Amino acid sequence: MSSLLKFTRQGQGQSLVFIHGWGLNSGVWQPTVEKLARTYQVITIDLPGFGLNVENTISPYTLTNISEQICNSIDEPAIFVGWSLGGLVATQIAINHPNKVQGLVTIASSPCFIEKHTNSTEKWLGIKPQVLQMFYQQLDDDIEKTLASFLKIQAMGSPHIRQDIKQLRDLIMDYPIPSKHTLAQSLQLLSSEDLRSQLSHINVPFLRMYGRLDSLVPKAAIEAIDKLAPNSEAIIFNKASHAPFISHFDEFIEQLTTWLNRNY
Repeated sequence: MSSLLKFTRQGQGQSLVFIHGWGLNSGVWQPTVEKLARTYQVITIDLPGFGLNVENTISPYTLTNISEQICNSIDEPAIFVGWSLGGLVATQIAINHPNKVQGLVTIASSPCFIEKHTNSTEKWLGIKPQVLQMFYQQLDDDIEKTLASFLKIQAMGSPHIRQDIKQLRDLIMDYPIPSKHTLAQSLQLLSSEDLRSQLSHINVPFLRMYGRLDSLVPKAAIEAIDKLAPNSEAIIFNKASHAPFISHFDEFIEQLTTWLNRNY
């Protein structure tokens, strides 16, 4: 295992750990941190190979190893908040390290991102395999173009798509671009990991937040996850896409803090 991960900490109070999504970095949380640090201790951590940890990589690049490294780096119980791939990581932490997790919040995330057939008649809805394959191919040609394309997909369906893309791009610009190897390894997690059967093992307060217009986590998947995690709560932002904390910031903060106040 490589060295401890770098992270940032602001504010005082109940600890909230924010984990970013694929291809981006902890810069995406800046507006959220500024708002919540008035009341909470807000920690943002970059995944191995990203952001502040661009030179800190692990091998093999698995959810288990990532979750262990994050827990070794942040040595305190906290509420974990993960967006997209970060939600998958946060879910793995809640499953593997329950003593470190006081609560779990996933944003535009799924326990299984890839579309697959459960049996001959049922299909799990998610990202079509050919879409991820396209990103693999683009990585070989142009990393920056690949990341730009992914930003567009994340904002697709938002009523102010150009504004959302610009804000996401501006927030992550201060950090170095991850390597092609790290991007490919972390992209593999979206296509291979499946935590559906383990959601029932999560016994802490569990909030799931979605955008109804999200093309990466479709609405039908939300209904399926409801059944897999019956003790969790789900909030759907009707006019949001894959980044509701960007496109519907005030509503996102209101819903999150209401849930936090009710449970803690």
